[in-house]
Amino acid sequence: MQYSYLIVDDNKDNAKETLKKFEDFPEFYCVGVAENREDTINKILELQPQLVFLEICPKNKKSNLSLGIISELYRYIDNVPYFIALTASPKYAFEAIQAGVFDYLLAPLNQFDLRKSLLKFQKTNPAVANSTICIKSYGDYQFVSLHDIVYLKADNNTTDFHLQNGRKLTAYKTLKHYEANLPFYFFRIHNSYIVNSNFISRINTGKSLCYLNNSDLSISFSKTFKDNIDTIIRKIAPDYL
Repeated sequence: MQYSYLIVDDNKDNAKETLKKFEDFPEFYCVGVAENREDTINKILELQPQLVFLEICPKNKKSNLSLGIISELYRYIDNVPYFIALTASPKYAFEAIQAGVFDYLLAPLNQFDLRKSLLKFQKTNPAVANSTICIKSYGDYQFVSLHDIVYLKADNNTTDFHLQNGRKLTAYKTLKHYEANLPFYFFRIHNSYIVNSNFISRINTGKSLCYLNNSDLSISFSKTFKDNIDTIIRKIAPDYL
């Protein structure tokens, strides 16, 4: 199982350095980077990361980054993500603990401290993963490994599953239903498509195409889901920011 995280820092160079530290932790993937309070809250509500690394003492005061983001989120959602405060000074530790942060790390980020914090998070959130999906078509129940699904395509009120072996299965549920129930490595990239990111071999942003299975097979993505494309790129190539 993989875990999603968001980096919140008003300094782009610091954000890049934090992202590089995760190269040794492939089970964690970055869903985005935010530089100010409004963007942070918007990305958390939209992308629903499990972890948020928050700079609580920004150099740019206009960014309005602070521990107050945590309490503000409770106005909109019940399940607030785990926050890890990341800042250069230890003097805000007590205030951060009172605000409910999961951990407090000093910048520049130390690899050993990050490892301990992530292991503690994983211990608190053990992975529970189902590797099979049941595709029902009338009275026919077919059990398919999630790892064999290359992509899903909407067809009115049904959904076509395209498998690695070339087979196509039709389920009598909408694409939106599967978007809400498939695991983290499936991404909605178009009103008509959900793709298994493990099969993506190339992304052409100029032509808005994802190429699959190291072949000429491609599916379109739309601007509406550009954030998901960025997340896929970061997941496959963590150096990208």
